[in-house]
Amino acid sequence: MPYYIYKIGGPLNILEKLGQAGSYKEAKALANELRRGLDPGTGRTVKMIFAENELAAEDTLSQPRELDTSLAGDDY
Repeated sequence: MPYYIYKIGGPLNILEKLGQAGSYKEAKALANELRRGLDPGTGRTVKMIFAENELAAEDTLSQPRELDTSLAGDDY
């Protein structure tokens, strides 16, 4: 399965595929390079995801993440 790299942001959190890679090392390097080129004021992010296909990657990235409240606050 490949790694997909997406830019996420804008008012509707639109996904824009920026590339894909066959290995973690290659995908991580590409994602880091693309992150360096982002303007921090835009609120956009670059995410890397391991998925079976583009549809599965976009579906996973579109799902809201649940916060684990048991980890909130101090750990000690």
